Amino acid sequence: MALKKSAVPFAGTAEQEERLKKVIAEHKDDPGALMPILQKAQDIYGYLPIEVQQMIAEEMEIPMEKVYGVVTFYAQFSINPKGKYKISVCLGTACYVKGSGDIYEKLQEKLGINGGEITPDGKFSLDACRCIGACGLAPVLTVNEDVYGRLTVDDVESILAKYND
Repeated sequence: MALKKSAVPFAGTAEQEERLKKVIAEHKDDPGALMPILQKAQDIYGYLPIEVQQMIAEEMEIPMEKVYGVVTFYAQFSINPKGKYKISVCLGTACYVKGSGDIYEKLQEKLGINGGEITPDGKFSLDACRCIGACGLAPVLTVNEDVYGRLTVDDVESILAKYND
């Protein structure tokens, strides 16, 4: 099994590792403990890099393949770090019909990353979502909690410029 490491180096702290090991110790013997442990691990680290998955597998004495399989199966888990600014482009039907696919492609081009990735400086991450419930504003994207609607490809640069701090 080829495990893909993130382009951004893992930078976990001793304090994070200690918190994770405490969570594992508290739940290790509970039936179905893997899911809640993975959820807590993602809360601690912000995502689930291979290094964290290996730590969980070792501490729980279960195969790495099982941990990796659960992490990659459920959409709630991310194996890539998220940026300071999390950009999510709606590719639901209403948004897509009105051009969100082109906006998503333009963001990939401007940021130099693919969907699901983070810029090397850790500033932006880019994801697609299926519907955020703002169909009347289609096409829509969010940057953290900020919502931008009725967009065109030409709006991409000005939106990114707002986050140049």
